[in-house]
Amino acid sequence: MNEIRSAPAIVVMGVAGCGKTAVGEALAKELRAIFIEGDRLHPPENVARMARGEPLTDALREGWLDAIGERIAAAVTDGQKAVAACSALKRSYRDRLRGFCPGVVFLYLKIDRETAWRRVARRKGHFMPASLVDSQFATLEEPGPDEPAVTADATRTVTGIVKDALAKR
Repeated sequence: MNEIRSAPAIVVMGVAGCGKTAVGEALAKELRAIFIEGDRLHPPENVARMARGEPLTDALREGWLDAIGERIAAAVTDGQKAVAACSALKRSYRDRLRGFCPGVVFLYLKIDRETAWRRVARRKGHFMPASLVDSQFATLEEPGPDEPAVTADATRTVTGIVKDALAKR
C-alpha cells in the first residue's frame, strides 16, 4: 500500500526553499485534501524574529507546531484528508506533530544548500531571508528509517515530485 495515498495526513517537510507550499498545494489537490500552510500559523513574534534574520528556538516553535497539529487533527476528525506544509526539521518536531495525528506521513523534500539559498533569495514578499538557510540546514535531522516518511528530490518539478510520491510503495 502507498504510504502517501493511504495516510490520513501528510506533512510536506524540509528546509526553506525546498518547495513545501507548491508541492503541498499540488498534492492536496491531487488527493482532494485540505491544505494547511504552516507559515500562516506562525505567531507575529516568530515572523518578526525571522524577518530580522534570527532563527527560531525549539521553544519558539512549540506553539507553532501545536497550531499545525491541531489543524491536522481537526481535519482528520472531520473525515477529511490533510496536507500540511511545515519544515518539521527535527525528529522531536515530527514526534510532536504525530502526537496530534499518529497516522501522519512525512514527505521530505531533500535539497542542497546552494539551491535552497538561491530559491529563498529570489522569493518576493516572504518573511524568511536567505541568511537563515544555513541555520535550517544546521537544525535539520533527516527522517530516520524508522519514521513514516518518503524522501523526494526537491530539485525535480512539482508535478514530478507529486507523481512519484503517489506512486511509491
